[in-house]
Amino acid sequence: MMLTKSIFNDEPAQGWLPWGALAPVITLFFIVGLLIASDALVLRPLGLVDAESEPTSTYGLVAMLAFSFGLVGLLFCAWIKVVERRSFASVGLSAVGWKKTFLGGHGIGIFMVLATVGLIGAFGGYEVGSVAPAFSSSTALFQITLLLFGFAIQSSVEEFVFRGWLMSVLTKKFNLLAAVIISSALFSFMHFNPANPWYDNVNTLIFALFASAWVIKTGNVWGAMGWHAGWNWFTAVGFEVPITGLDTKTPALIVQLAPSGPNWLHGGTTGPEGSLICSAILLAGTLYWLWSAKTDRRAEPSTPA
Repeated sequence: MMLTKSIFNDEPAQGWLPWGALAPVITLFFIVGLLIASDALVLRPLGLVDAESEPTSTYGLVAMLAFSFGLVGLLFCAWIKVVERRSFASVGLSAVGWKKTFLGGHGIGIFMVLATVGLIGAFGGYEVGSVAPAFSSSTALFQITLLLFGFAIQSSVEEFVFRGWLMSVLTKKFNLLAAVIISSALFSFMHFNPANPWYDNVNTLIFALFASAWVIKTGNVWGAMGWHAGWNWFTAVGFEVPITGLDTKTPALIVQLAPSGPNWLHGGTTGPEGSLICSAILLAGTLYWLWSAKTDRRAEPSTPA
């Protein structure tokens, strides 16, 4: 199965499918180029981000998530339809049951945030503060709602690009195993922060493998998109903790938590996704998807000779 030449369907490209070695370069060039351009030409002149490209407010963060990543998604959509001339189903975006699959993944993402934060708290990694302070401010609730859509766009675009388009191209040009390794390595490279502890950066790779295993098992990217969106949003707004080092500047939707103890336990400035507790949960999730996919293959009827 890991040497297959197709991950979503066998539809051939009617246009030009890039060479395998070129696909990661296109990914890097398109994402970095558009993020830099949107920052320099739109977000910074409007005061939505500062000179270090950090959001100046919650609205700046929403703009960065929705506008910048939205442009990336639109560019890849245009590439698939105009250059490669193939359907979105061929990159994991089947139209069948997509809403249910996305929302199901979103719910699982929220549940896994609760499990991660709960376990960190159980081991003494948080001090509990105010309960649901966001509900005392209509402005905060409005901003949290905007972030729901902002993270949905940002997370969905990342999954669409890395686990959808890039993995589909690499699988056709090489095989599925190479696609998982290369796409996960590139995803980790683009999220790498040398200032973070080693286990923090390793968690990014584990997440990429977790999402890849999910996509392989289900044959679409909708569930992984929903999971990523639910994870990012609920981590960011639920507890006043960072998400990948970002501060939403909103009060907690559930309960205010202050980190306590070593960084490996609560993730430090990265947030709970930088903790070893998160590592264990994502590894468990990856093993589950791999086991589930293997079980499905065993259940498939053998083809008569």
